[in-house]
Amino acid sequence: MTLALDFALPPGLSAGEPPEARGMSRDAVRLMVSRGDRDPSHHHFSDLPGLLDPGDLIVVNNSATLPAAVRLDRLAVHFSTSREDGTWLVELRRRTATASEPYGGGEPGEWLPLPGRATLRLIERETPRLWRASLDRDVESYLRAHGAPIRYSYVSGDWPIEAYQTVFATVPGSAEMPSAARPFTTELVTALVSRGVGIAPITLHTGVASPEKDEPPYAERYEVPAATARLVNLALESGNRVVAAGTTAVRALETAAGEDGRVAPAAGWTRHVVTPQSGVRVVTGLITGLHEPRSSHLLMLTAIAGEKPLARAYEEALRNGYLWHEFGDTHLILQK
Repeated sequence: MTLALDFALPPGLSAGEPPEARGMSRDAVRLMVSRGDRDPSHHHFSDLPGLLDPGDLIVVNNSATLPAAVRLDRLAVHFSTSREDGTWLVELRRRTATASEPYGGGEPGEWLPLPGRATLRLIERETPRLWRASLDRDVESYLRAHGAPIRYSYVSGDWPIEAYQTVFATVPGSAEMPSAARPFTTELVTALVSRGVGIAPITLHTGVASPEKDEPPYAERYEVPAATARLVNLALESGNRVVAAGTTAVRALETAAGEDGRVAPAAGWTRHVVTPQSGVRVVTGLITGLHEPRSSHLLMLTAIAGEKPLARAYEEALRNGYLWHEFGDTHLILQK
């Protein structure tokens, strides 16, 4: 396994709090730029307009983050993904002094009492980690009243749900923040549009991504609107870049892309996993965070950047002390 997929992440490189708590604006986080065989260059996210060309298109995820963690005395329930029949995929986790860890218990048919006199019924295991379960009331309204943002142990404390929303968040449904777009600010969006860079939305609701597990992503709900499909095709026909803001945007666009490389309006559930073997048909650039060793996201990054350039970029990020995870620094991968 290459360095790009298997490396040691020093504990000090996990971002433990939002940049605002460190006295910075969202768009002041660092931005490393990779362009094929060139050496990576170092910037701040606010430099993004000058790194793209007029006519380029950024595709963003407009999914809003739910307060998807419900805490009990000893356990936490992480609500992940809603199903069409009203059930949800949930992860059970054991609460610790700092956050939570995987919990292997639970039995089909078991009832768990939740705050607010709610009851969760475990139906069956969907994966080794996730249960299909049913709550005795509407989940999203219940979470707004009794939930908190999902927090893992590398985050130093609780932050309000607003810290987990991007400026594009308009459609509630994600268990975890589509964090690649977190550094965007309204001022930066204005600067991009003034530069002639387009911005178009997709929706993909993210499920839980436990940091203790190296698992491929499972089916997630998505939508690529007709207007976004038209803008993507126009950018490609004009020789401009299509830059996905996050792996979720890549997954949605590549699901909606045909064999001819054109994007059609699409909605539903996607199980599509981008790998170096499958490649990409549409996306020619990616704004992303820095990902855990051996995660499936790194396979997607390899498909876009190439194995050697990605390995070099991660060596550079480690050497220069870039910060990982949802409150950390960013990486812009351009194919040209």
